[in-house]
Amino acid sequence: MRGKGRVGIAKDGDATVRLGAASITRGDSLKACDAWLPPACIISDGPYGLGKYPGEPVSPDGLAEFYAPHAAAWARRAEPFTTLWFWNSEIGWAKSHPALELHGWQYEETVVWDKGIAHIAGNVNSRTIRGLPVVTELAVRYTRRATLQTEGGQELSLKEWVRAEWLRSGLPMNQSNAACGVANAATRKYLTQDHVWYFPPGSALVAMARWCTQRGRPTSRPYFSLDGKTAPAAEAWDRMRAKWTHVHALTNVWREPPVHGSERVKALHGTGYLHANQKPLALMERQILAATDAGDVVWEPFGGLCSATVAAVRHGRKAHAAELNPEFFEAAVVRVRHEIETLPLTRTA
Repeated sequence: MRGKGRVGIAKDGDATVRLGAASITRGDSLKACDAWLPPACIISDGPYGLGKYPGEPVSPDGLAEFYAPHAAAWARRAEPFTTLWFWNSEIGWAKSHPALELHGWQYEETVVWDKGIAHIAGNVNSRTIRGLPVVTELAVRYTRRATLQTEGGQELSLKEWVRAEWLRSGLPMNQSNAACGVANAATRKYLTQDHVWYFPPGSALVAMARWCTQRGRPTSRPYFSLDGKTAPAAEAWDRMRAKWTHVHALTNVWREPPVHGSERVKALHGTGYLHANQKPLALMERQILAATDAGDVVWEPFGGLCSATVAAVRHGRKAHAAELNPEFFEAAVVRVRHEIETLPLTRTA
């Protein structure tokens, strides 16, 4: 019974299939996402500006306008620790970046997917080509831009806010080191104004709050309070930072061939491959494992064949996806259901 999906009809008429810890909606994610659980990670593999399906911009020039409402919706539902992986071509990302930044997404790094020379072998006419053959796509990592309010109601970045909270105590800056039990790291790293800023661990933030409360200016607003009412808790502060699991020897160039063989989804009705740009599960797994923990929620707003959703349920995450194309949607449901049916019971609990 694990693989049996339940279908519900949303108020806009779109179908939603629930498969274990995953749901896939046939329709627009802008309409569906308000009913989704808040994400720890969003994997966006949407339009590249190629005009290949109804509603997709016909050139990269229209991508910022297309992505703006999606970026705003993602930010509205995101947690402070949410990571966004944004897939696109080089020019597609360049055109889309201003919309992402405008709506609260902070750039972290660019990952290059290198498909290898075999991707274009035998397909390049050296007499007519007027540039270098393209064997790459980008997966750009963003985090939700987090801000906190000061005593006066000003919105500051986390870096600015931590410094401002200490300064309002009236205590010398170097006392932060004694507060945290370090030689000089608190002043040099946690309270610095320059670019070499370290996100203080929750234990350090709580220690600074305690020190300021005992020795600083009397105040009705607790020092370093996230809500302006209660003393800070280490766990709550740590959740203000995007999750990241480091893998040694992994760089920002990911060499992985395009999907072939049994992983490539065939057309449900007819012959050939169903999706022109199916992403390798290995890349989806890499992104999810880097930015989430077991039990976290992954969003796939442009589902396609729902590779990110497959990877999410494979690794014990919850997932929400949406797909407009009925054939892609049907194939994605079959694919996710099969993944759930073949998982050990411990992964689907």
